[in-house]
Amino acid sequence: MPVYLDHAATTPLAAEALAALTRELSRTGNPSSLHGSGRRARRAVEDAREALAAAAGAHPSEVIFTSGGTEADNLAVKGLYWARRAEDPRRTRILCSTIEHHAVLDTVEWLERHEGADVCWLPVDAEGVLDLAALEAELADDPASIALVTVMWANNEVGSIQPVADVVRLAHAAGVPVHSDAVQAFGSVPVDFRGTALDAMSVSGHKIGGPVGVGALLLGRAVKLTPVQHGGGQERDVRSGTLDTASIAAFAAAAKAVTGNLEGESARIAGLRDRLIGGVRSAVPEAVLRGAPGPGRLPGNAHFTFPGCEGDSLLFLLDLAGVESSTGSACTAGVPRPSHVLLAMGLDEDTARGAQRFTLGHTSTDADVDALLAALPGAYARARQAGMAGHESSIQTAGTLARHAAG
Repeated sequence: MPVYLDHAATTPLAAEALAALTRELSRTGNPSSLHGSGRRARRAVEDAREALAAAAGAHPSEVIFTSGGTEADNLAVKGLYWARRAEDPRRTRILCSTIEHHAVLDTVEWLERHEGADVCWLPVDAEGVLDLAALEAELADDPASIALVTVMWANNEVGSIQPVADVVRLAHAAGVPVHSDAVQAFGSVPVDFRGTALDAMSVSGHKIGGPVGVGALLLGRAVKLTPVQHGGGQERDVRSGTLDTASIAAFAAAAKAVTGNLEGESARIAGLRDRLIGGVRSAVPEAVLRGAPGPGRLPGNAHFTFPGCEGDSLLFLLDLAGVESSTGSACTAGVPRPSHVLLAMGLDEDTARGAQRFTLGHTSTDADVDALLAALPGAYARARQAGMAGHESSIQTAGTLARHAAG
């Protein structure tokens, strides 16, 4: 079995979620139907809504089920923008951090290209944490023209936790609503929708041990939002579509399980992370840890840049050694594209291209960390030999080196 160190991408299904999923899949009923099977399905959905609301610090009426975090982000950003602009045509500005997940980033850019949005990109510091002074300055500059602020709770690549409560405080003082993508934070650190007074917040099932294909938008009861899709009027007429009872029940079961032991499990995972970080620094002294230190980063995140090699080459060689990780960057048509997050943090392109993200989760063990630390020095040496000659050639060279090393 491979050693899985990519929990930020998706984490294995929790036992509680699997039990709920299989139970509901064996039953029939549309939650919108009025007969007995429909009412039973509706009860399952509403029980799940209450459980998820409790886990996220929200009221059940604030939970809007979606197909995942990407849909929740699209619904929040587009819906808030359209609703705010409809109330006042001057509201075309969107304040957005430079390190958002592409589900937010690409949505904001789409609104800029097609809907007349004027985007202000909020900078971050060298640790990937939002510059609050820059946000405050933008909010002071004609607040009546601002449609919304969107800032993630924690970054998916380098794990830096953002000052969401301060963002909300500043934005609300200017009369501006705030959305936060909490997909990476929920289930890893305490997340309190009501406590932070957010207007909208996105979460996802498969990041916390639930199934792929279900998520939720937490939306304040007084917040106006224009729907992205139309149909049967489900979910407060905000998100039409037949509800996936089985996935919703499994999502809620995972949320209840993960938040029920959040403090203890987060401490356990953080201990593994710290041992991994120390081991990587010892095995490869040139490696540089990126992101905020200690409690300022997600407990399961360890993101490094490795000089002199392509991150994809290192990933490929580690994979051949039985260790699965991530570069945290996108690659299209064979062209290496350094992470926009690392570039926003001030890294140059060559340095950013050497990124490797190791993320831990509920199935992670000391043996997983040991396996990485055993495989890393040799993989890094071969990746450096492959060099930075170009994405395709470096991967091919890395593959050749790995095959030769294997015999």
